[in-house]
Amino acid sequence: MSSLALYRDDAPGVPVERTSDPARIAQVLGTVGVRFERWDSPVTPARDAAAEDVLAAYRPYLDQLMGETGAWSADVISMHGAGEGWEATRRKFLCEHIHDEDEIRFFVHGQGDFVLHVNGQVFNVRCTAGDLISVPAGVPHWFDGGAVPDFVALRVFTNRDGWIAHYTGDDIATRFAAPDDEGCKIAV
Repeated sequence: MSSLALYRDDAPGVPVERTSDPARIAQVLGTVGVRFERWDSPVTPARDAAAEDVLAAYRPYLDQLMGETGAWSADVISMHGAGEGWEATRRKFLCEHIHDEDEIRFFVHGQGDFVLHVNGQVFNVRCTAGDLISVPAGVPHWFDGGAVPDFVALRVFTNRDGWIAHYTGDDIATRFAAPDDEGCKIAV
């Protein structure tokens, strides 16, 4: 189930608000320019479907979204289990960063947390199947797919070079890490 937990950035253990209502999630995130919506597709490809099949299933949505955002490409990221390289990749995603373009994701299966750090607040958005999130360029954030990831997501890009992060060097992600997690572990 999709959810939002909102915190002050100096109080990681004390949520200011929690909700699993998609309309409320969209409303709260909209105050900081983040797009959040649910897509109801008539077809949901299998969890292990080929990337081409996933893209084809969501083509009508993608065409509209790409037209709205000026994006030039979309791909599929599929993570199932903590295979070789996941820990290093996870550590990279767990460090607070920004992008020069909007970071647009649609969750086909599974879940992951986008955590945004804006105006002294931390917005932990649990995205699940059917959720679209678009984090505006320049908004500090990090992503956690979990110690044992299980998600399939569409990624939409306006930058021809794909996913490029600019790390902030702030240790905020470590302060908000789960008790059994060490958070960000790369040099920035």
